[in-house]
Amino acid sequence: MEKDLTELHTLIDAHFEKRKKEEEELLSLTDRIEKRRSDRAEQMKIRAEREKERQNKVNEDKARKEDEEAKKKADDDARKKMILSNLSFTGYKQTQTGPKRQTEREKKKKILNERRKELTIDHMREDALKEKAKELWERVHQLEAEKFELQYKATKQKYEVTVLRNRVTDHQKIPKGKKRGLRK
Repeated sequence: MEKDLTELHTLIDAHFEKRKKEEEELLSLTDRIEKRRSDRAEQMKIRAEREKERQNKVNEDKARKEDEEAKKKADDDARKKMILSNLSFTGYKQTQTGPKRQTEREKKKKILNERRKELTIDHMREDALKEKAKELWERVHQLEAEKFELQYKATKQKYEVTVLRNRVTDHQKIPKGKKRGLRK
């Protein structure tokens, strides 16, 4: 019985020693994990600072380039104005009579601005909104019809142009000495 008791004590002691070693390993592992977390947090903080510095540098470079471009453009404009003012004294500049001619883009923009109407629906009631929606739908329908008609007219004109071109090329192929007409 004593032998069993001593064997039991040695097993218990071995178990507690093993458990103590495992607890020490667990503590050392948790310490390493905490150390890694703190190192990683520090590294992330450093990375964030570097990224912020890099972004600030990029923004500063961009702003500097924009300033340089604006300054260069202003210098070019000033130089052009000076050259144009010098040309007007030498008589090379023609005086413009009447308003400036509008380019096609400006004409298109002006027409679109005239067609476009401000849509104010904040203060409208439901029946007024329905009426406005109906008006807008009718306007869209009208514009779509105009678009269709213009597209049809354009395709018809393209066809007529190709027919006329073909007639011109056919006419040019005929020798000048022969007359066209019925053959007997």
